Amino acid sequence: MLKNTVSKTPKMPLLKSRTPDLPVVTERESSGKIAIIGGGPGGVASALLMASRGFEVHLFEKHGQLGGRTSCIEEKGYRFDVGPTFLMMKDILDRIFTEAGKKSEDYLDFIRLDPMYEIRFGDRKFRAFDKTEDTKAEIERLFPGQSAGMDRFLEREKARLKELLPALQRDFSSPAKMLSPSLLSAIPHLSLGSTVFENLTKYFSDPDLALLFSFQSKYLGMSAWQCPGAFAMLSYMEHAHGIYHTMGGLSEIPASMGRAAEDCGAKIHLNRGVKQLVLEGRAVKGVELEDGEIFYADEVIINADFAHAMHNLVPTGAAKKYTPEKVDGLKYSCSTFMMHVGLDKIYDLPHHTIIFAKDYKKNVDEIFDTGLESEDISFYVRNASVTDPTLAPPGKSSLYILVPTPNLDGDIDWDTARSRYRKLVIDSMNDRLGIDDFEDHIEVEKIYTPKTWQTELDIHKGATFNLSHCLSQMAFLRPRNKFDDFENCYLVGGGTHPGSGLPTIFESARISSNLICDAAGVSYPKQEIAL
Repeated sequence: MLKNTVSKTPKMPLLKSRTPDLPVVTERESSGKIAIIGGGPGGVASALLMASRGFEVHLFEKHGQLGGRTSCIEEKGYRFDVGPTFLMMKDILDRIFTEAGKKSEDYLDFIRLDPMYEIRFGDRKFRAFDKTEDTKAEIERLFPGQSAGMDRFLEREKARLKELLPALQRDFSSPAKMLSPSLLSAIPHLSLGSTVFENLTKYFSDPDLALLFSFQSKYLGMSAWQCPGAFAMLSYMEHAHGIYHTMGGLSEIPASMGRAAEDCGAKIHLNRGVKQLVLEGRAVKGVELEDGEIFYADEVIINADFAHAMHNLVPTGAAKKYTPEKVDGLKYSCSTFMMHVGLDKIYDLPHHTIIFAKDYKKNVDEIFDTGLESEDISFYVRNASVTDPTLAPPGKSSLYILVPTPNLDGDIDWDTARSRYRKLVIDSMNDRLGIDDFEDHIEVEKIYTPKTWQTELDIHKGATFNLSHCLSQMAFLRPRNKFDDFENCYLVGGGTHPGSGLPTIFESARISSNLICDAAGVSYPKQEIAL
């Protein structure tokens, strides 16, 4: 793991919009040719791995930059991450580069954060530190006599991750693999029948303290009272392995992976959207681009939002298992209302701040159960300019505000609710953070609603965190990496195994890349993660 310092590697330029000449394909047969649909983290990680293993890789991205949900907005000298704002389990990212014969630090500058974040609940503040003893002291300050639960939490969740990680790193492409020893041995660690919140109360008897270790369920777009208990290990991952910022924002991760993939020979085609898969019977033979050109390939990797792909990239009537009706009946994560604002000042706030609603349980129920608007919101603020001066002009700051909301299945008209949520955020910045001049200092503003996620980034139902991680949509019950509706077709990203979030998306890229290599008889390096 890196120390809590910035790498000395010079910052590399972002991969900007360009369209390399598409090769002219005159026959259907090709050798070792891979087409990747979408340049999100899963797509660029796949491109990097497959290009480093000698395949001819062509990645098609409809927008002018890589990243998808992990891209950035640039305006008037401000930079805003669209989606993810911190990196956990950095070793998994490092391994992608290592397996490709590269070093992540040659492409990215990392900062390990300490404190990791601050949580405000009621009139109290809790800081989670990079060092366990510092966090235990913080627990004792607010919850006297409860810090011993931290030791039990770390010990038990470490054991859980050790047992579950092999299952998260393997594919479930056959019945035999579904019944593999690594999966069977992991079953007792799934905490079947319990939730994240219930699991955490086994370590922390004070329910308020348990909640402070439970909010990570929202990384999966789920409620801590509904998220399967095994995901209590998400909080463990942060406390045991730290969280990182990448200089320039998290959008630098897919941009840097794209550069590394190009260094390995991959071709990145920006502003080249895919219209649909090209099928011959049940086999995918390539992709048809939005301009009508056909690109044939031996294998196609889909990195588009899974549900969007099933609705829009699969020719009408071709799907058997994942028909549009079946896809609409799946369970989806919550969505988010977001404000990206460029300010002409820097506020004295931590890098990451999480603010719980005054009635947190009611707010969570509104998001996940009733689908109604909230008047009392939970929200998250990233004030990364206190750490990273590259995100805004001198003396100014780039602020990211996220409010969990129902997805588009909820009973909210976002054309009218947009302004109400904006006012609610501004009022809450005053009420909860004591910032009464926030609106006066805004120079740049970009708002995302659940509707924006669907219309601008092709995210089905605006479900920002993809398919839900309920038990009926995990492991072999989730859409599989070797897609079982078509031959020569693989899935990467949050909608397939092992799930959403950057570390698991990177794992999906490794799994699919390894499956293709296994089928082609191509050897590849295998790196283990040290826990």
